[in-house]
Amino acid sequence: MPIGYMYILECGNGTYYTGSTIDLEKRIEEHKIGQGANHTKKHGVDKLVYYEEYPRIDLAFNREKQVQKWRREKKEALILGKHQNLPELAKAYRDL
Repeated sequence: MPIGYMYILECGNGTYYTGSTIDLEKRIEEHKIGQGANHTKKHGVDKLVYYEEYPRIDLAFNREKQVQKWRREKKEALILGKHQNLPELAKAYRDL
């Protein structure tokens, strides 16, 4: 049984919010009623678009911090399951 989740929400303005939690359903509900992060309070939550399960919350938190740094195109490849595109999207703009 998973102990931690890394998740991505699509917000009302089309942006993505990345977070981690031990209770995915409860945390999404908190975001929806305005008890989540400032970003989701300001822009609202449309839907959960992606999540990963982890055996420990610290692993989910570390993954959250990794994905938060990604640009939009790379997050969308992850959400859409286009894992083959992730290495190319990992390149820095200066290397393109």
